[in-house]
Amino acid sequence: MAANNNSDPILDEGGGGGVKHEAVGEAGEGKGGGGGAAATQAPAAMLPRSGSRPQLDLSGAAIHGNLEDRNPTILLPNQSDDISHLALDIGGSLIKLVYFSRHAEHSSEDKRKLSTKRRLGMLNGGRRSYPVLGGRLHFVKFETGKLNECLDFISSKQLHRGGVDSPSWRSGAQPDNIVIKATGGGAFKYADLFKERLGVSLEKEDEMDCLVAGANFLLKSIRHEAFTHMDGQKEYVQIDQNDLFPFLLVNVGSGVSIIKVDGHGKFQRVSGTNVGGGTYWGLGRLMTKCKSFDELLELSQRGDNSTIDMLVGDIYGGLDYSKIGLSASTIASSFGKTISDDKELSDYRPEDISLSLLRMISYNIGQISYLNALRYGLKRIFFGGFFIRGHAYTMDTISFAVNFWSKGEAKAMFLRHEGFLGALGAFMSYEKHGLDDLRIHHLVERFPMGAPYVGGKIHGPPLGDLNEKISWMEKFVQKGTQITAPVPVGFPVTTGMGGFERPTAKGDILRSDASAALNVGVLHLVPTLDVFPLLEDPKMYEPNTIDLDLNEYKYWFKILSDHLPDLVDKAVASEGGTDDAKRRGDAFAHAFSAHLARLMEEPAAYGKFGLANLLELREECLREFQFVDAYVSIKQRENEASLAVLPDLLMELDSMNEEARLLALIEGVLAANIFDWGSRACVDLYHKGTIIEIYRMSRKKMQRPWRIDDFDMFKKRMLADKKGQPYKRALLFVDNSGADVVLGMIPLARELLRNGTEVVLVANSLPALNDVTANELPGIVAEAAKHCGILRKAAEAGGLIFDAMAGIQDDLKDEPVSVPLMVVENGCGSPCIDFRQVSSELAAAAKDADLLILEGMGRSLHTNLNARFKCDTLKLAMVKNQRLAEKLFNGNIYDCICKFEPVP
Repeated sequence: MAANNNSDPILDEGGGGGVKHEAVGEAGEGKGGGGGAAATQAPAAMLPRSGSRPQLDLSGAAIHGNLEDRNPTILLPNQSDDISHLALDIGGSLIKLVYFSRHAEHSSEDKRKLSTKRRLGMLNGGRRSYPVLGGRLHFVKFETGKLNECLDFISSKQLHRGGVDSPSWRSGAQPDNIVIKATGGGAFKYADLFKERLGVSLEKEDEMDCLVAGANFLLKSIRHEAFTHMDGQKEYVQIDQNDLFPFLLVNVGSGVSIIKVDGHGKFQRVSGTNVGGGTYWGLGRLMTKCKSFDELLELSQRGDNSTIDMLVGDIYGGLDYSKIGLSASTIASSFGKTISDDKELSDYRPEDISLSLLRMISYNIGQISYLNALRYGLKRIFFGGFFIRGHAYTMDTISFAVNFWSKGEAKAMFLRHEGFLGALGAFMSYEKHGLDDLRIHHLVERFPMGAPYVGGKIHGPPLGDLNEKISWMEKFVQKGTQITAPVPVGFPVTTGMGGFERPTAKGDILRSDASAALNVGVLHLVPTLDVFPLLEDPKMYEPNTIDLDLNEYKYWFKILSDHLPDLVDKAVASEGGTDDAKRRGDAFAHAFSAHLARLMEEPAAYGKFGLANLLELREECLREFQFVDAYVSIKQRENEASLAVLPDLLMELDSMNEEARLLALIEGVLAANIFDWGSRACVDLYHKGTIIEIYRMSRKKMQRPWRIDDFDMFKKRMLADKKGQPYKRALLFVDNSGADVVLGMIPLARELLRNGTEVVLVANSLPALNDVTANELPGIVAEAAKHCGILRKAAEAGGLIFDAMAGIQDDLKDEPVSVPLMVVENGCGSPCIDFRQVSSELAAAAKDADLLILEGMGRSLHTNLNARFKCDTLKLAMVKNQRLAEKLFNGNIYDCICKFEPVP
């Protein structure tokens, strides 16, 4: 096994690591093993990490920025910043890069935000240090044969010097002795070239150590990382972090290494086999004359192994051997049928040979792996390595073998990032980023558009900027070529450069899964995200109400596709309708259509995707093409129109008794929730009247009982104790701008304030359709407060208004109010909300809350309809989709939901 044979696509991806094996019985310590026999196990001693890790230089450390900031930046003036941003896994056929780019995920703290944080106890003694300031982990692949492209990429981004934003790069200093962590056989072979081209030294990390560290990080930190693969179908597996260890990690490269992982940094190689990917490629090359590993895999897609393998039915006249549970199609002997055939090698189809060989090796690996799991009493078996490479039939055959030999008690599992285990593990050997301290809720994976993926091939190198990205897309559109899938390879969020062709066979369930090169997104590290503390059972929480099966995907893809032209028009108009905006709008439309096409082909391509994820993908795609807020002018116009009629509404409400007023307020919230630019039915209404006319029409149609009507229960709870306050703090999750928030939720908030309840308005951190954002709410509240003393005093108490407002109508100025009205952002940029990842401000606000009000379809129907919380919860929404109404409630469009869930 020569480590310098670049034409072999298996070598060094998991194989012998350049070690020459004189005999099968000699155990190799390469990442994919070789080594062969379990009888010659490697010692159980733990493999040490490199002893020359970079350490933090704390001399001269000082707080940089606002001292009242909960998470201040700590400036380390003497810290070298030229390492720890990049790590590599250099194999025989592929180079995998993992690099980190700094990125502040939070906006600057204004006076209002600081006031809110202070009131929520986030500035006094509650300061928490985060190991990561915020940034992104990028995953990139290059062919080893195109090493110069890889070096150019590193140089263009100055990754070896901490990136183009690093202090050393900006200062123009030329640091000495830059060290980059690397693993794989190429870390030795190409060390001199890296020194010559980039002036860096490659510090070699142990391959198996990196492999295990990478797997542990992914399984701990990525929610939908592990999946099973049976009968061509992926199913993502949710793993309890407290029950992860021990597990078996089977790395299939040239040979196979079987590793028992007992914890972080605790593992031992317990077995292996010399029959692995190298065997498949070597024998396949001899027998089929294939020129590449991918070509051999593609042949297997068109094969029929029954012409070569001896099946049970061949022995028993086409019948099953039912007595021992063997079907007629079970392989009795791989290649056994060739014994009795009077044929030469050239008489057999290469496709059949490839499939038979693939099955033989995959079944063998699956059986040996299960026997080791049985030996050590392990419940989980994870497979990875270059032999797997997302190939559907390979995963299916291994899964079949594990299922067969375990009699259904064990399942083979695979990892979405499996090609990057080594590079990620090498990156983990840097300690300064503190990734070990991150939790699953700190990581958000996003899928930006990159080089177009056409005809099973990634076209072009990593893209330089947005203009270059759009130019690439325009090139393919002008040629009339459909962009069939987005490859996340863009700048500044480059991820997953392939450069090599991965064959596909459309319509074939078991195909070479081209999605393997596309499934890896950008990991956004957001250490200020938290799990919502009022979830009743965070482990069992599932935000999405409906699972998206194929029919649901088709329906929602059509809805989103039909809505796309109108959305593009709004987005372009929001940027002034310039030529540049039109160009970006067209690019956004092509990019999002490509996402939909990719998900239609492979619904599990980006992990477990629900409707909430699909809607957020659309918003992320808009932001990727620099459309900050597509509905900004519409929201402003609707806010102004609604604020103009608010005084009359408040006067009308104040003329009612308490019980009638509460009903009118809930009716008002439901009626105002009709305003939703994400609903086609509602968009049609916009064309038939003004928002005030639509609101009045909606109010007139309010008739009880509603489709779900728990109002009487809520009323009883609200009015139960008229002498005291029924609730201490209420969190109101608001939905749309305009009438929805101004005529619906703000009057309801006012009523709670009147009763002595603190109110926190919770809104999106980033725009999504016409949803109101946390940055917009203070201005809306300030305008509303000009006509209402209750709102004004509460807003002043909550830090939303700082300056005394003169000449204000104040009919209720004598009513005392001391409770605050506050605004916090939810940490989301979607019409829905996932309570597993919310802002730290919202988590702090929830600490003393005893009432939640979730308003709108996105937050209370599409997501969280079935979610349970530790406090009383009111879910309010008007159903603006006929299919959803039928599916959830056997109801109709414009049905209303008032669902109250009190805690016992």
